[in-house]
Formats: sequence, structure tokens, C-alpha cells
Amino acid sequence: MAKIVGRYKPNKRGLRIYFSLEGVSSPGYDLLINIRRAVEAALDYEKIIRDCEVSVTLCDTDAIHRLNLEYRGIDRPTDVLSFPLNEDIETAADELPEIPLGDIVLCIDKAKEQAAELGHSFIREAAFLAIHSTLHLLGYDHERSSADDEDMCKRQREIIEKLGLE
Repeated sequence: MAKIVGRYKPNKRGLRIYFSLEGVSSPGYDLLINIRRAVEAALDYEKIIRDCEVSVTLCDTDAIHRLNLEYRGIDRPTDVLSFPLNEDIETAADELPEIPLGDIVLCIDKAKEQAAELGHSFIREAAFLAIHSTLHLLGYDHERSSADDEDMCKRQREIIEKLGLE
């Protein structure tokens, strides 16, 4: 049985996550709870106190390959894709009761593969990818510069530590 992150206590913000599956069977409750806690931890780290909404699609390699080609022009599968709905979270927060952050598409196959390569659990890798993607939904982009990459890596590392998954 997978470990559910128990040490982390999120703040009282409302978080609505819509999970969907594409090309994969039911991933199990433990994975869904850990992804939720990872998203909550990233929002808490960034001091987002407003209610938020996120869509998370768990998919196979074929599905993420198609999306990566269609939206990024890259003809290979990737581990996670992020589709932010708002370029300015502050403005969205002023206008809406619940901030729709966007969509996370997480490839189960790649997460399992990377977890094995890196020598840690699948749950830890899925949580890391959810954190990474949530930071993208909040406007961070490690591809802009090496300074942005370092900043995002630091944030991810600290959030993973808060979850007890280091």
C-alpha cells in the first residue's frame, strides 16, 4: 500500500480538484489524495489563501505525447503538462469567488519510469510533478532563464520537504 502524506496540514482554503483519466485505469485513492496534498502544499507555500479550482488528468504515454505535439510542437511524450487559465492570478482573484488555476496533465507511465530511474517512490514522483505543474499554473517558468529554473527548483524542493517526501 502506498504511503499517504500524513505530516502535512494544509490551510483552510477551499480547493476543488476535478480528476479525470485518459488511457489509464483507476489509479487508486492514495495517489489522488497525495496529488491533492501536493497541490495544496504548493498553494500554501505560495500563500494563496483564496479558494481555487484545478483540473488534473492522469493519462498514459500516448495521450501526453499527442498533447505535447499539439500544444508545444514537441514530438515525444513528457511527464507533465500545465495549462494555466490566468496569466494574472491577482486579477482573477479579484474578479471571481474561486480562482480557476488551470489544467494539469500528468503521465502515469512517465512518473513510474522516472521514479524507478531516480530511486524514489511513484507517489513521491507524482507529488513532485503535481507541485511542478501547480507552480507553472501560478506563473513560474523554469524555461525562461537559469535564474528562474533555480528559483523553481528551490520552491519544489522546499515543498517536497514540507510534505515529508524528500
